[in-house]
Amino acid sequence: MWFKTRPLRSFIRKEKRITPYLKNIFGFYPGNIFLYKQAFKHKSIAKEIKGGIKNCNERLEYLGDAVLDAIVADFLFKKYPFKDEGFLTETRSKIVSRTQLNKLAQKLGVDKMVESDKYSKLTKRSLSGDALESLIGAIYLDKGYSFTRKIIIKRILKTHINIEELVETETNYKSRLIEWAQKEKKEVKFLTTDIIVKNNNKLYEITVVINEKPYEKAQHFSIKGAEQLASEKTWKELFEEE
Repeated sequence: MWFKTRPLRSFIRKEKRITPYLKNIFGFYPGNIFLYKQAFKHKSIAKEIKGGIKNCNERLEYLGDAVLDAIVADFLFKKYPFKDEGFLTETRSKIVSRTQLNKLAQKLGVDKMVESDKYSKLTKRSLSGDALESLIGAIYLDKGYSFTRKIIIKRILKTHINIEELVETETNYKSRLIEWAQKEKKEVKFLTTDIIVKNNNKLYEITVVINEKPYEKAQHFSIKGAEQLASEKTWKELFEEE
């Protein structure tokens, strides 16, 4: 009997956490609670359901990423009627960047709601940011686009992001480094110098090489992430520590 009632008790405990969280942070009650349970479930603890697909938040993350991009693009288009496409694209990229989403997820307490194994919590820097996108996907499926748009604009963009300050912040060090190298007629490369496998996860090490001279290196669980970190360290070495 204990084995039969345990899943039900576990579900009730999760619902008691999720419902007040959504009400306190976002101001609404969930309709389909199962969507939000899935949004907070990382693949490290999820069970396989069919053909290698796990009952985790990855599909919701994919959906939430697209919804967030569309809403932010629409918001910036109306907020800045006289700015060109380049400005709008760069500003949107800053808002939805992995670094920014991770910070937002911590502010909103998403990191405390995510269910994962201990290893993933320690090593997956994007875990909470990914879960925030999954949550947005869940809200969209549960409440629709218009409702989701209001939540993102009112509860996230206008409450937790200083867009004017973000506009003035340079975050894409890789692009900045490439532009500088082109102007100075230098060749810049981003070389994968090591791949470390831990618990079936790959940690990539990228080294920045300028005119065949190696500069800074960095590690991340994605190549793009490692490139950005190595680019930032190299930029600061070249220009901010003189």
